[in-house]
Order: sequence, then C-alpha cells, then structure tokens
Amino acid sequence: MGLTRVEVVYDGHVQGVGFRATTRQIARRHAVTGWVRNEPDGTVRLVAEGERDELERFLREVRDRMAGHIRDERINWSRADGGFDSFDVRF
Repeated sequence: MGLTRVEVVYDGHVQGVGFRATTRQIARRHAVTGWVRNEPDGTVRLVAEGERDELERFLREVRDRMAGHIRDERINWSRADGGFDSFDVRF
C-alpha cells in the first residue's frame, strides 16, 4: 500500500493549550512525517504523511488527547508526495 497525505484543520480552543507540542509528541510514536502549525485565524493546521492505517491511529490519538479543545475538524485525504523527513512544529 502506498503513502497517503492527510491535512486537518482543527477549530476550537486549539491555540495556547499545547496542541502543537502534544501533536509532535504523539507523532513520534507513529510512523508519520509532516508538520503542525497555528494559523492566523485561530485554527491549527496539521499535514502528515504515512500509511493510511497509521495516519488514522495518529489522528485518533490526537483527537483523544485534545478532545476538550477541538470543536470541529476538517479532514482532506490525498496522495503523498514524500516531501517530509520528520514531523515538526512550524511557526
């Protein structure tokens, strides 16, 4: 099975609550690469690549850990381009 890319925009009280650091910690336990960053509109954007099953486990763990802060999430799946070496916080 090939690599997949997922892009998620989280809305709610997701900035200033350790969302990016928590997401990076979770990513280290999964075979995923990509990044997470705060957006000017108050959302958090996550882009990750990996096997689809692994990405789903990763996103489920992010959702479970940060559930009290997430009001909505918009998810877009696409084909990976292999452009990442690690999972980082972007500023």
